Formats: sequence, structure tokens, C-alpha cells
Amino acid sequence: MELPLVVGVDGSDSSLLAVDWAVDEAARHGLPLRLVHASLWERYEGAQPSFSTDRPAEQVMAQHIIASSVERARLRNPEVKASGEVLPDDAVSVLLRAGPEAFALVTGSRGRGEVAGLLLGSVSLAVAARAVCPVVVVRSGDSIRQGSFGRVVVGVGDPTGGAGAVRFAVREAEVRGCALTAVRAWRNPAQEPVDHMLIADDAARLREERASAGLDDALREAAREHPQVDIQRRPVEGPAHRVLLKASTEADLIVVGAQRQHGHFGLQLGRVAHALLHHSKCPVAVVPQPV
Repeated sequence: MELPLVVGVDGSDSSLLAVDWAVDEAARHGLPLRLVHASLWERYEGAQPSFSTDRPAEQVMAQHIIASSVERARLRNPEVKASGEVLPDDAVSVLLRAGPEAFALVTGSRGRGEVAGLLLGSVSLAVAARAVCPVVVVRSGDSIRQGSFGRVVVGVGDPTGGAGAVRFAVREAEVRGCALTAVRAWRNPAQEPVDHMLIADDAARLREERASAGLDDALREAAREHPQVDIQRRPVEGPAHRVLLKASTEADLIVVGAQRQHGHFGLQLGRVAHALLHHSKCPVAVVPQPV
């Protein structure tokens, strides 16, 4: 049985954008789409008597949100099997529980009631930092509205720690029929003491060569398993978060890994993923990697 693509919806413009993105993603992969809305009305209102014809306003709203979201998905692509469900819990708990049986979780960047000016909502951040499956946060950047760049970008750090992100990214490039750009940042410390400019040049060249070799190591298996995907390797000098933020301006999706320590229940999100979730110009996929 194929795992569904699970989308958290709350009726906000951001979540509707996530639904649109998820419908297209489900169609690309041939996956069913499961839309979930978290509502705590039962906890506060209590169960309604069976003879009662009145429904709490919160229940009516929750059911309207999920029904309209499912209808939106079906109108966008009738061939995608879409279902919806209202679940009595908070949004973070609902999505995290769905993670083990999901292909990926999809959220908007900000939900209903978020403080104006926030770059990223608390639900999206918590889910991306704790889920056991890939999480895609759909941001309302120009790249989403204006069409496709025909490019998926993956940030490659530690070749062993980012294997999951590379696998996810190369599959995304394959189903989209587009190129995959693998980026590995390298640094040339400005304060490094050198006796001659040529020595500095040699040091920079060595770091770039190491970054290039790291890309080769990280991509070797993916290139062998997906020979039809055009994989472009880009070692780039600079801080990783800045390098990838720049790359996001010309990408349809950017993918990064996030290490998950077994038994650790706090937010597990590195600086690079955190920066992308807040500032990326395209949707961001955070792929967990157990350590």
C-alpha cells in the first residue's frame, strides 16, 4: 500500500497554497492525498447528545475547512485520490502522529492567527524540527506563483549524514523530469595566517577540491541508481545557509537534511535548515537523518 502525502490544513491562504502544491506532488508520484485539520472543539464543548440538532460553531468551521480543502484538491486534479479528516488534537500532534505512515508531511509557512510579520509559523517549525518523515514547507514565494525553474536543489553537508536528503532530492528531480543541482559550501577563513598569496590560493584550491570530492562521495550511489537524472555538482565558497538561500531563488524545491537523535524530543533543526525555512524563495523539504 502506498503511503499518502499528508497535508495540514487550517483554512489560511498559506495552507491552501500547500494543498495546491501537494496535489501536484501527489500526481507526480502517483500517491493518494490525505488532508487533515486539527480541531479541539470536542475537548472544550464535550460530546453532543444524539438528539441534538445544533452543532458547535467550531465543529461547523472545522468540517467546512476540511470539506472545502478536499474540494479544492479535487478541482485542481480529479485524478488524485483526496480524502479529508478532522482530528481532535492540536495541529503539531496531529501531524507528528501522521508522520510514520506518510510519504511526507506538507504544511504552509504560516497558519491562521499567526502574528503578522512572522516569517514562519510555530506549527511548521515544530513539525519540520521533529517529524520522522520528510516535511515540505510551502512558502508563498514568487517561484511558486510564476512557474517552474526546472531545477531541484539539494544541500550536501556531511556525505553520510545527508544520504536521506540526497535520495529524496534525486527522486524529486526524476519525477519532475528536471535537473538536480547538488550544492556543497566550503569556507576559506579570512583570518588564516599565510606567508604568501600563492599559499592562500593553494589553500582555497584545496578546500574547493575537498568540497568537490565530498559531492562525488555523497552523490555516487544516487547517480548510479538514477542515471537518467542530470546531476550538477556545485562546490561554492561561503556560509552554507547563505549559499543555499541564494540557490533557492532559482529552484522549484530545495532539500536539506536534519539529523535526528533517537530519544531526543526537542527541536532538532540545524542552522541551515532553520534559515531556509524562514527565508527561502521556494518550498523547502527537510529530510530527517537518524544518527
